[in-house]
Amino acid sequence: MMEKKIDRLLWHLKMEYSLMWILVLATVVLYESDVIPQGMWVDDARLAYLMQVLGILMTVGVIPLSVYMFKVILTHRIRRLSLLEALKSYRRWSEARLILLLIPLLFDVFIYYSILDTAGLLCAAMMILASLFCVPSRSRLLSELDLKTTENI
Repeated sequence: MMEKKIDRLLWHLKMEYSLMWILVLATVVLYESDVIPQGMWVDDARLAYLMQVLGILMTVGVIPLSVYMFKVILTHRIRRLSLLEALKSYRRWSEARLILLLIPLLFDVFIYYSILDTAGLLCAAMMILASLFCVPSRSRLLSELDLKTTENI
C-alpha cells in the first residue's frame, strides 16, 4: 500500500519537474519565434539596470533559500511526521521549492529577452543548475525521509 503511495508521489514530482522545464522551454521558444517580442526595453537604461539588479538579487537569494529552507523543513518537520503525513508534506514542500526556483528562472529569461543583456541569461543558467539539484528520484526520496528500504513500509 505504501509502496504505491511512494510511486504515485514520485510520479507527481517527476511530472511537476517536467512541467517546470516545459514552461521554461516554451517561453524560450515563444521569444525565439517572435510570438513574444524581443528587446522591448533595450533603450530604457534605467529600467534595464533595475531589471538586472532585481534578477540578480532574486537569483542570489532564491538559490540558497530553496536549498536551506527544504533542508531545515525536512529535518525539523517532515521527518517527525508519520509516513503518510510525511509523504504529503514532502510533496507540498517539493512543489514550493520548484515554484521558488521557477519564478526567478522565468523572470531571468524575461530579462534576457526584454533588454537583450546577458546578465539575465547568466542568472537563468544559475537557476537551471540549481534546479538540477531538485530532480526527484526514488533514492533521493528514500534518503531524505530516512527510509532505508521500502520493504519496511
